[in-house]
Order: sequence, then structure tokens, then C-alpha cells
Amino acid sequence: MTSALASRIPLLSVDFHKVTEAEVVAHVVAAIGRGEGGRIITPNADILRLATRQQEARDHIRDSTLVVADGMPLLWASKLSGTPLPERVAGSSLILTLSAGLAEQGRRVYLLGGEPGTAEQAADELERRFPGLVVAGWHSPSFGFDTRPDEVAQMQELVVAAKPDLVYVGLGFPKQERVIAGLRPLLPAAWFLGCGAAIGFAAGTLRRAPVWMQRTGLEWLHRLGSEPRRLAKRYLVHDAPFAARLLASSARTRLSRRR
Repeated sequence: MTSALASRIPLLSVDFHKVTEAEVVAHVVAAIGRGEGGRIITPNADILRLATRQQEARDHIRDSTLVVADGMPLLWASKLSGTPLPERVAGSSLILTLSAGLAEQGRRVYLLGGEPGTAEQAADELERRFPGLVVAGWHSPSFGFDTRPDEVAQMQELVVAAKPDLVYVGLGFPKQERVIAGLRPLLPAAWFLGCGAAIGFAAGTLRRAPVWMQRTGLEWLHRLGSEPRRLAKRYLVHDAPFAARLLASSARTRLSRRR
């Protein structure tokens, strides 16, 4: 771990690396050049909430090489606690900035996830935007594949045969983290990023919120409008109350330090 990535900031049960997105990219590119693999996880408020309740979520975070904050409520909480994180580092952005950094060295990436056809569209778009980048392959597993050992083995064979330097796994938490945990021993020199819907964003089949919504913490509202049936309970019933409690807890933490 380089000195730039040595500092961590705690939020509840998770220690986040105090890094910018540019520092993440520089670290990953350099590590690949040295033949060192790793894993990036990007907890948002929902994943942080799960980490307070589920051992599996904590284990995935603990096993990650880099833990970066994807969500403005997490940045606000860190600021309220008196130990601010420098910026949001989202998987939907990292898929582009990491691809740009790897393109400079002609590195290989693999796209795993997305609706049928989406990963192929994302592959074409990434290679168009970042000359020099090699998309070594893509695969969109069928629904429920992770419950069928033969399909898991087939997926692993496809990824390993492609010899990627970095694998983007967009299957949603925690499924994508389980897939990454299974692939890491098979590709010890590769990096992995659990990136949720980022493959769809890269393909252009999904649209990210406007920048002003991203910066003001309203991206969740855009996502809710795009997928209300899937996200309403998560955002409104679980995440919004949790974020409010997180901010209140962070403010109390800062006050207690002043006493």
C-alpha cells in the first residue's frame, strides 16, 4: 500500500481509504504494472447499512484492497464527524477513469454483468472512447446463475481464459462480491471492481443523473425515478432513515471529541 492510500477514515463499522479517484486509478495502474492484484469495493449508504447488520457484508469489505465511499451522505457524515473524506469515488465513474488509465498501457479488461447485449455494447463504447484499451471479453450471466454450480464454473472459465488485468463485475451487491471472491484465487494478479449498474451506464443503456444531482446528493432520486419498483423500498424504507441516523451519529461523534 502506497503512503497516499495509508490513511483511513472510520464510518460506523467500515474504514474508508482517504483517497481521490485519481489516486485510486494511479494505485491500480501501478499495482498491475508490478503484477499485484487487488479488489476495490465502493460502499454506499445501503452497503454501509448492511455492514452494520451482516457479517457477509463486513467480510467482503475487509477482504478488499481499496474501500472507497460511493455516496454523498457518506461524505457529509465524514465531514460532520471532523474527519472528511476528500471526494466521492463511484463505481459508475471508476469504470471510465480506470479504463482511461489502463488504455495508456494497452491493458486488458473484462465486463461481467448487465442485461443481455449490454456488456457487448459497453465493450464497444469503452474501446471507442479509450484507444489502446483491450476489452478481452464480456459475459452476461443468466438470472440465478449463481445457484447453479455448472454455470458458475463456466463463467469462471470464460473470465480466466480471457487473461484480464481488471474485471468489472456489475451484478449488484452482494452477488458481485461473491463472484469476485470466487475469481480472485483464479486470477491473483488481476484487479476487480464491483460496479453495480456501471456496465449499463458505460453502454449508454442506462443514464446517470445530471452532474448537479450527483454533487448535491440527489442521484438516488434520479435512480428511483428510473427504477421505482425495484428501488423504492430500498431507498425510502431502508436507506433514507439510515442516512439520517448516520448523519446524527457523526455529529454526536464530533461533539464528543470537543468535550
